[in-house]
Amino acid sequence: MTKSIVISGPPAVGKTTVAKGLAEEFSLQYLSGGDVLKEMAKEQGFDSAGDDWWDTEEGMKFLNQREKNSEFDKKLDEKLTKLFNEGGMVITSYTLPWLIKDGIRIWLEGSHESSTKRMQTRDDMSSEDAYQITKQRFDKNKALYKKLYDFDFGDDKSVFDVIINTDNLTAQQVIDVAKETVRKLL
Repeated sequence: MTKSIVISGPPAVGKTTVAKGLAEEFSLQYLSGGDVLKEMAKEQGFDSAGDDWWDTEEGMKFLNQREKNSEFDKKLDEKLTKLFNEGGMVITSYTLPWLIKDGIRIWLEGSHESSTKRMQTRDDMSSEDAYQITKQRFDKNKALYKKLYDFDFGDDKSVFDVIINTDNLTAQQVIDVAKETVRKLL
């Protein structure tokens, strides 16, 4: 069985790009924890279409709902853990690195300014809006996971096999560093 890989890090740091690059390189299946959560939002009546949905008013409304009811996150994490443990996956997830026992865990680190620029370009929004959204999403998720699982998202990086600072690297350079790491650990 091929080990699974989990990519974590703050919003708009490049998790999806790196995960897809690794999935292609090592013939693994890619899965976005956020996409699975968006499917769950859709089941609750939210119109969760679009890559930038999390950054919309409705996406933030769902995040607020998750703060009040942790069942969404618990169900998501159970599902992701099961898939991860089957092997052969590259999954992007905020929580999975702290919940699994095996596999490869990669943290993508980046300044808030870099995430703001990425989101601004990706979602075609103003710098101020991108800054506020990335900060709010990070802070709310951090509080949610502290309450739910008692780990310090963004601060406790002890569970990771490698931490890659993305600030001064191109997307391809980050993928290359991640590939090198995975080759050593697979």
